[in-house]
Amino acid sequence: MKYLAFLCFCFLAVPTNAQKPKSIPPIAKSKPKLIVGIVVDQMRWDYVNRFKPFFKSPAGFLRFVNEGATVDNTLIPYVPTVTACGHTCVYTGSVPAIHGIAGNMWYDNVKQKSVYCVEDATVQTLGSNNNSAGQMSPINVWTTTIGDEIKLASNFKSKVFGISIKDRGAIIPAGHSANGAFWYDSKNGAFISSTYYGKTLPTWVSNYNNLHRPDSLYNLDWNLSLPNAIYEANCDQDENSYESTPFGKDAKHFPYSLKGYIGKDYGKIASTPYGNNLVAEMAKQALVNESLGADNITDLLAVSFSSPDYIGHSFGPDSWETLDGYIKLDELLADFFTFLDKQVGKDNYTVFLTADHAVANIPAFSKKHQLPGGSTNEDALKKEIGTMLTTKGLDANLISFIGEYNIHFNHPLMDSLQLTQEKLVEVVTSYLEKKADVLQVVDARHAASAALPASLRERIVNGYNPQRSGDLVIINKSGYVDGFSTGTSHGAIYNYDAHIPLLFFGNGIKKGSVNRETYMTDIAPTISTLLGIQMPSGSIGKPITEILQ
Repeated sequence: MKYLAFLCFCFLAVPTNAQKPKSIPPIAKSKPKLIVGIVVDQMRWDYVNRFKPFFKSPAGFLRFVNEGATVDNTLIPYVPTVTACGHTCVYTGSVPAIHGIAGNMWYDNVKQKSVYCVEDATVQTLGSNNNSAGQMSPINVWTTTIGDEIKLASNFKSKVFGISIKDRGAIIPAGHSANGAFWYDSKNGAFISSTYYGKTLPTWVSNYNNLHRPDSLYNLDWNLSLPNAIYEANCDQDENSYESTPFGKDAKHFPYSLKGYIGKDYGKIASTPYGNNLVAEMAKQALVNESLGADNITDLLAVSFSSPDYIGHSFGPDSWETLDGYIKLDELLADFFTFLDKQVGKDNYTVFLTADHAVANIPAFSKKHQLPGGSTNEDALKKEIGTMLTTKGLDANLISFIGEYNIHFNHPLMDSLQLTQEKLVEVVTSYLEKKADVLQVVDARHAASAALPASLRERIVNGYNPQRSGDLVIINKSGYVDGFSTGTSHGAIYNYDAHIPLLFFGNGIKKGSVNRETYMTDIAPTISTLLGIQMPSGSIGKPITEILQ
């Protein structure tokens, strides 16, 4: 017995690490069944912080803060900071120099004409008699998108859809090989598409259109979500002469009556928060009817909320309308995420939310508060430069086009007049740099050597495309906005236009925040890394690995 007891003691005395079994590696979490990309058109980075105290639900914007990852110093690394370029960059990880989308519209230096970013005369409209509204496709995008790479990785078994009020907000994010893209036709109040995606409009889209939702939403009017005192304490005055009046010259403040538009004017809804409702409802219909996220093959739903852009252009970032629009968007997101939890499963999808660009203050608002800024007008500037050229014995038609802060020369006319590029650059630059609103004029082909900080030079280089960009880029002084006497705009190199939100939550996302400088080009490679697939073909960004589990 003593011997047996001794043997037992010896056995038990063996060091514990010698008998400890090898740890079993954790089971790898499956890839998300669905990626939901959300672009909020014209959302400044600071809106989440500014409006956080007024959000009613922890399930909307605050879900990103409480459960997901916030990337707080994300910048747009190119100019111009406009809608088409932004949506393309988010989903390609690339810049205009590579993906080819040089603006919402550009002057094509090869075709010698203006081109809209998604125009395509080879396709026809589905869902409307307004054929020009539907002759659209992604053919002008020169690189692949996240959706294209998801398709390639699944041998085209994945499903990819894009939905927005704006055609470019639906078409470009969906990519080349998408199953469908749907946008709003302001003429008939319906979502439409083009024959690029198929021969007929899906039945579920037609059924949704038959509900005539714009009319029922108009019937609600636009009333404030919060007590007046909150808007008074946190916004500019409710009524200002420098705000636009999209609902008529006499509709200058809350509440806004919308019932008069029922059955008559379907375009006005885009300038109300209810444009977002239409997009969210269409997104839900797509989720259910196309069975998105229903199997283990990752799908993509690209959603772009355009109404904040229409509201922001008219009323500015400091308005009651902008604050109320985001309060209502927050409630809408909370409802949409709850729907996703039930439809796809809380741990089965991943969401990212960002913006295509931000926005400048209304120039008159800035002036009222002694901030730098003012207004410019590119149409007037073209005439002004033409007059200057005439006084110098040159031809006013030497300037073909001015848009998105780009000046395009008329090269055939230059050749016939034997006028060198260097001479015209010198004449126009010398004239413009004497103007009070101009900081500098940059020769686009030599932007890398411009007398600007390196990071700003790089934004000009990234935005330059020889086929579609101008010969000169105008850099206005801070706060100067191209537009009209009321409202505001965007497109500039400054942080008020270029600093955007970037938020994530869901499958594969680690809770936390990232404060280092990141870029819009990093979004696509981050999603690609999460899914373990190839980055889009022109991507120049880097994955934000800190947020990935």
